[in-house]
Amino acid sequence: MRAVRYDRYGPPEVLRIVEVPTPRPAPGEVLVEVHAACVCAAETFLRAGGLRRVNRASFPRGTGTGFAGRVAEVGDGVSGRRAGDAVWGLMPHMTFGAVAEYVVVPERRLAAAPENLDLTQAAALPVSGTTAVTALTDKAALAPGERLLVRGAAGGVGSVAVQLGKALGAEVTALAGARNLDLVKELGADSALDYRTTRPADLGRFDVVVDVVGTDLGAYRALLTPRGRMVALAFDPDHAIGSLLGLFLRAAVSPRRLKCFSNNPAAERIAELTRLVEAGSIRPVVDTVLPLTGIAEAHRRLEAGGVRGKYVIDVRQP
Repeated sequence: MRAVRYDRYGPPEVLRIVEVPTPRPAPGEVLVEVHAACVCAAETFLRAGGLRRVNRASFPRGTGTGFAGRVAEVGDGVSGRRAGDAVWGLMPHMTFGAVAEYVVVPERRLAAAPENLDLTQAAALPVSGTTAVTALTDKAALAPGERLLVRGAAGGVGSVAVQLGKALGAEVTALAGARNLDLVKELGADSALDYRTTRPADLGRFDVVVDVVGTDLGAYRALLTPRGRMVALAFDPDHAIGSLLGLFLRAAVSPRRLKCFSNNPAAERIAELTRLVEAGSIRPVVDTVLPLTGIAEAHRRLEAGGVRGKYVIDVRQP
């Protein structure tokens, strides 16, 4: 089968398509024929070696976490999936390799794909969707009538957070680039503001802040109401180690006010996302669908910034 791998840190050009054996599912695992997979910004940072001092995983490495496809084979003990089922899901926590023609994952990393989406569009949502749902429901406990600020609102997680925040009954303010303001309004934002021309002091107070940018967190945390909560989902890539350590330290000192997490959804959370999509509360935002040979281009575009939703790789294309 074809899969994307890289055997050294470097620019997007280190990504290459290779032939590797098709995996077989062990007990409790499912072999999925992948139709499409998404590419996340964090993967570009890892590929470039941004965490090489703390990440000692060996090469070669894969890329891609979220995917959608059809069950090809099930291992012993799997009872909830059958060959041919349309599914979506995520690779095991902190592993990559979804940009491939087949993946093997534990059954608990899968759910039925939404019936109202084609599998290519669906691939944009497993990672960003489960992240946003966990952030707003589990971590922030967003309540109807509360004021929500989404920073980075046009990206993969941000675009879902805007939609879900509105569905949960919040008053949603979205910060995004000027060219994306119409998009975030269409997604449900009550107010959409250009982050380049809007200062934190111009924004007022919020019950919940979801940050998908990672810089100037102190200025946005200062906007919280007395019972407000910030969910920080990104770090400053220019000061990665210090930013991560500082973030987790502040969250440990003030766990009610500042929350962060590494997304590791259970099967129930992925199934919840399916229900939200089928109910019309969330839809995918896809910037561009690229063929397998476009994986390096997807990484280049992510590094350039200004993404609208997700880049999706259709692995069935050459």
